[in-house]
Amino acid sequence: MKYFLIVGEASGDLHGSNLIKELKANDKDAEFQFWGGDLMSQAAGKEPNKHIKDLAFMGFLEVLMKLGSIRQNFKDCKQQIKDFGADALIMIDYPGFNLRIAPFAKANNINTFYFISPKVWAWKQKRVFKIKKYIDVLFTILPFETDFYKQFDYDVNYVGNPLMDAIEQFRNSKEDKLINNPKPIVALLPGSREQEIKRILPLMIDVADTFPKYDFVIAGAPGFSKEYYNDLFKKRVYDVRFNETYSILSNAEAALVTSGTATLETALLNIPQVVCYKANQLSYEIGKRLVKVRFMSLVNLILDYEVVPELLQHKMNFQNLKAELSSIIKGGSKRDKILIEYKVLHHKVGKAGASKRVAEGILDYLHKKGNN
Repeated sequence: MKYFLIVGEASGDLHGSNLIKELKANDKDAEFQFWGGDLMSQAAGKEPNKHIKDLAFMGFLEVLMKLGSIRQNFKDCKQQIKDFGADALIMIDYPGFNLRIAPFAKANNINTFYFISPKVWAWKQKRVFKIKKYIDVLFTILPFETDFYKQFDYDVNYVGNPLMDAIEQFRNSKEDKLINNPKPIVALLPGSREQEIKRILPLMIDVADTFPKYDFVIAGAPGFSKEYYNDLFKKRVYDVRFNETYSILSNAEAALVTSGTATLETALLNIPQVVCYKANQLSYEIGKRLVKVRFMSLVNLILDYEVVPELLQHKMNFQNLKAELSSIIKGGSKRDKILIEYKVLHHKVGKAGASKRVAEGILDYLHKKGNN
């Protein structure tokens, strides 16, 4: 079977790599082409058609500035899918791009699968009708999404959260490296997009300078160099580590985390955190009027009440960040409550095996359709 996968961000690369491994285990004739990153390359044993470092555009203004590149990406992707002769198009998150590719796939009689639902429950609910029309099977990872889609008479396949697969794999491997720092560690996860890193990391570093009893370790994003980060440190020295995010977190006492999948990863590894987010002001004002959810972080969204502090836009400033970090390190006023609530989160998220369930669901559908 020929599988074409599309992801656009680091988190999708992680889930895509685990899905490729499961598809290979269940389909000895599996062939792959994909838009993805280094983890998917390792799993598939080949380079991506397009690397995620060239795909992560953030914010309304930034997207407008990159329209020429985005149009060319659509054209290239469609041609590659057609030339490959894909039996299945597997789209992972990245809805702005993937939901524009899906109609092309259906028009060319390619089976369409979507893993990790677009956040239509937060904004752009009209996308549900496009999903119903062009996606054969939608695999969801958040427990409340099943009821959401029922409102639109659309059955989804809830598979649990694939982060549990990645965390279990990490815990069972030899990748958990002890970071032998003389001081306790605070992890800094400033995001995977350049716009995020430039806006958020310098402020994190300013706050770090006021906690001399701690070492701050930065999780470097794929596609960036250590020199890139050093340029943001104002000639100060900080430890930047690449491809070691889980090791950094597992050795940390607390974390400052840019909003996104990393907030849930941090919680599932039981590390108290402050959630940070700061965008271009125009993008933020537009988004604020469109988004229909109470919280930014997945932790608070899943539990439907505030567990971890969120510092968004103008609230993401030096004084607030310093105060919130003080509240989650040992002896802090919020630390114990966060750790207790994480146990509830673990129960809601469920057990590992999401990637395996997705692979089985894809193969079952293809076999029923007569694809061999």
